[in-house]
Amino acid sequence: MISEAAITWARTHPALKERLRRALRAIGYDTSDWMRVVMYRSCFAFIADLGPERLDALEISAGPHWAREFRFRSYTGTGYPNFDICAQTLPACFDLIIADQVFEHLRWPYRAAQNVLAMLRPGGYFVITVPFLVRIHPSPIDCSRWSEEGLRYFLIECGFDDTGITTGSWGNRACLKANLTTWRKRGLFGSLTNEPDVPLVVWAFAQRVLTPHHSSALRQRDTVPAVDGASAAGESFECSEGVRS
Repeated sequence: MISEAAITWARTHPALKERLRRALRAIGYDTSDWMRVVMYRSCFAFIADLGPERLDALEISAGPHWAREFRFRSYTGTGYPNFDICAQTLPACFDLIIADQVFEHLRWPYRAAQNVLAMLRPGGYFVITVPFLVRIHPSPIDCSRWSEEGLRYFLIECGFDDTGITTGSWGNRACLKANLTTWRKRGLFGSLTNEPDVPLVVWAFAQRVLTPHHSSALRQRDTVPAVDGASAAGESFECSEGVRS
């Protein structure tokens, strides 16, 4: 087992971290967060089937995983507080928008999902991942949890059509216990057996299906002040062009 102190040190030295990651994987040690292994496999397989080379992608509060895994046609990564998805949209259209372990930290997730919907091309997808049976971890705050069923209803309430939503979840008791006090890597022996009644992580793929309900929901978005020059939600930017081929 690699100590938490070693992991923390590695995070402050990106080049060395990458070399260490490759070396450990070469001997069969999985450096992925145990609770996210199945989640990433499912999400990555979904995006691979879409053809990432044809997608204009946006990642909210971007991390390293998605840009490292795929060569998108274009990739835009945002970071808080320069961009606040609860209060802003970008003046651009995207085929894919990713929010990986972000929405639990938002004060206004409903507003955020409506802003995501506004930036998606019709036919485009929102990939969202969230924790469920995971301890509170402020970054800088920690506000919400969704079960698999709850995430579906949340997305429907925000304007996504039920017919365009696919959900998944994963967890087991061993991983739950291992992550009570630290963020455990899978390592050599972390079981990937799923216990459906112990979900640690939940994800959804939500397609923007253009319907009269969506048009009405987008017109009724909450109005909030603009921040740092990007479009505020009330200054209605709405993507109407279809997914590019």
